[in-house]
Amino acid sequence: MSDHRYSAIPRVLCFLRHKGRWLLIRRAADRRLWPNLYNGVGGHVEEGEGILAAARRELLEEAGLTAAELRLRGVIHEMEGDHGVIVFVFTGTCASARLRASPEGAPGWFTDQEVLGLPLVADVGLILGRLLAMRPADPPFIARSHTDAAGRPMLTFEA
Repeated sequence: MSDHRYSAIPRVLCFLRHKGRWLLIRRAADRRLWPNLYNGVGGHVEEGEGILAAARRELLEEAGLTAAELRLRGVIHEMEGDHGVIVFVFTGTCASARLRASPEGAPGWFTDQEVLGLPLVADVGLILGRLLAMRPADPPFIARSHTDAAGRPMLTFEA
């Protein structure tokens, strides 16, 4: 048995809707992770910060938005180097469509059809597919992110 204590970093990932469109952010070209790819809005949970508070902060910092409603829709566990990452996936709505770019990238609103043509972070299409299939009363999903033998991203849904 290893003496190494497993640790995981908490992150949030938000997918807002406004008039049938998804909020996604095109990551800036100078970002270490996923430059020039589209993702939901999110990031690290700061020390001492609540999970929901982190989601609200990231939306404000990265897109200039305040969500009218945020709802936990899933939790994804993934490995990153020698530690884990726990991603809390939120959906929500907002009254305003006015966006503000940030050093993280340029946010935009996209229809389901438009999303299919965007260069997405590898698992974002899988996450959006699950979110679209969920009914409002469904409990949050629990998933593990990994790659298959060919290196393609996969999400294994535990619940």
